[in-house]
Amino acid sequence: MSATKFLAGFIVGGAIGAIAGVLLAPKSGEETRALIADSAKDAVRRADETVKEIQSKADDVVSDMQKKGDEIKEKIQNLINQQKEAKQEA
Repeated sequence: MSATKFLAGFIVGGAIGAIAGVLLAPKSGEETRALIADSAKDAVRRADETVKEIQSKADDVVSDMQKKGDEIKEKIQNLINQQKEAKQEA
């Protein structure tokens, strides 16, 4: 599952849950507005945490890819050097 789809589902699911809770709860208008505000703040907080988590994982993947790239570059350079040495010996 892609991170974008997960994040979109997370946000939509949170919004649906908050709306359902508000509509099904018998509260006054002031209480309902406070509940909506709290739910919105909570949804933003959870979305922010999810984005930070995804960003951290992406940073780890990029770092791993850079290490692998450096290893491949080093191996290629070693092969080139071996070829140069073989030509000089011949």
